[in-house]
Amino acid sequence: MYLLRLYARVFSLLGPERRLGVVLALANVALAAAQFAEPVLFGRVIDALVGAQTVHRTPTFQELVPLLAAWGGFGLFSIASGVFLALHSDRLSHRRRLGIITKYFEHVLHLPLAYHTGTHSGRLMKIMLQGADSLWGLWLSFFRDHFAAFVTIFVMLPVAVYLNWRLGLLLVGLMIVFAAITSYALRQTEMQQLGVERFHSDLAERTSDALGNIALVQSFTRVDAEVREIKNVAGQLLAAQIPVLTWWAVVSVATRAATTITILAIFLVGTWLHIRNLVTIGEIVTFMNIATLFVGKLELVVGFTNRLVLDAPRLAQFFEVLDTTPVKDRPGAIDLGRAQGRVEFDHVSLSYDGKRAAVDDISFRVEAGETIAVVGETGAGKSTALSLLHRAWDPQKGAIRIDGHDIRDVTLASLRRNIGVVFQEALLFNRSIEENLRVGKPDATREEIAEALARAQAAGLVARAPGGVGSNVGERGRQLSGGERQRIAIARALLKDPPILILDEATSALDATTERKVQLALDEVMKGRTTFVIAHRLATVRNADRIFVFHDGKIVEQGSFDELVKLNGRFATLARAQFLAAPEPERIAIARPAE
Repeated sequence: MYLLRLYARVFSLLGPERRLGVVLALANVALAAAQFAEPVLFGRVIDALVGAQTVHRTPTFQELVPLLAAWGGFGLFSIASGVFLALHSDRLSHRRRLGIITKYFEHVLHLPLAYHTGTHSGRLMKIMLQGADSLWGLWLSFFRDHFAAFVTIFVMLPVAVYLNWRLGLLLVGLMIVFAAITSYALRQTEMQQLGVERFHSDLAERTSDALGNIALVQSFTRVDAEVREIKNVAGQLLAAQIPVLTWWAVVSVATRAATTITILAIFLVGTWLHIRNLVTIGEIVTFMNIATLFVGKLELVVGFTNRLVLDAPRLAQFFEVLDTTPVKDRPGAIDLGRAQGRVEFDHVSLSYDGKRAAVDDISFRVEAGETIAVVGETGAGKSTALSLLHRAWDPQKGAIRIDGHDIRDVTLASLRRNIGVVFQEALLFNRSIEENLRVGKPDATREEIAEALARAQAAGLVARAPGGVGSNVGERGRQLSGGERQRIAIARALLKDPPILILDEATSALDATTERKVQLALDEVMKGRTTFVIAHRLATVRNADRIFVFHDGKIVEQGSFDELVKLNGRFATLARAQFLAAPEPERIAIARPAE
């Protein structure tokens, strides 16, 4: 039943090709009928020839022409139907494969960051490609071969019983025995194949990890170790796969044996029945041909079942990803337009695991144009809180508003259009500098791009690049230095020109000289915007209008730099640790004179 439900899900993805799928299914029914008619007509021709020979006469042309013409007509129809099915099955399957890849890709891009944080990108890529290939193969084989095989076995078999119940029941019995063997093999291999697929996922993840960190692998002489681990996983995969393959080899042998046994049984039983005048020679020939046809179709059904069992874990993983709920627009969500930049958190809480709060009952209000610094130790909830602002997650309690609008009531596109983020790690595509900049504003002119680069202190690096703005930055921007990547990211934010800006540790990984350049660029991009600055280096937030100090997901202190230092609380402790505040005066104990 699990495989049947899975297969039904496969066909629910036909989408716009569903009508063509129905046409192909009908063509399969017609093909099965035509193929079944051929051995029946062949038997009739044999009976006509034998009948004429029995009375010592030559059969007349008029007797044979209708049978031969019908036989030839069904043969030509089978050829034409086969060509039609092969041509359009291929086209349908290839179109839907590409369609489902784009659907999966779009869906994954809409999944929340929490999902991507816990799921390896290599695994997602492997699931996409293998799942799409499995769907393509099942659609192609079903419409080209397998549906006709099912019709032949489950629809034409009763017709065979009607033609001659004795030989027909013999066929039914052989089919039942064969189905029992196949069903047993299915039960033995279904769970084993799930284990095989887990090793495939592990192999994809480890390979992607090693290639994505090739500099680490080479500099720490990890090449041999990584290859050893891949070989180990490959060995485990093979050990898990061999039992599955063994069972299907047994089924394959049984299928071939069934051909010989079935034809021999039909011949022997048919001969015995003919001696007793219960069947004609033509009927024996007909059923021998029907048996050959059925066994051939049975081999196709077994091949289909084998493929479905092997593909089932991949398809289950594929559907599991598709069934993951993305962050999406509410019904009736409105376009936010160009926001002023007023932000309000109203008793906002979020927990990843339902046990410990990552953000715990946070409330604050920020006016348009204010600069807010967010500080605290690692894991205090700073980045999580601000990621809620652009709906990387949705809070479980409370509400976040921009200009008075609950952000869940506005479209995601309009919300994120109003928010720019400069991350600690400058996230760049393996494309040209210009293409990376146009992520911020696809329709930006060359003049706007040049101005953004200049304001981001990045004009010099573009001038030095061999291809200017057309130079490729490499995978994740590896052809640029850390400071250069960050300045490109800032120029991208400038092009986007959002009213709300989030700077997430934008300078923490830079040296002092590069940090000064990037800080100048940041000062430029912050002008006239509501800005949230997440920082560990408190020197970068001295001029913030207000500072929020986070601890265990809560805002425990807030105020200006000087106010928080005077408060002598958690922020003052952090400031003294970075030599930004005077140490507390030592208390000197003065001995009291003896009385």
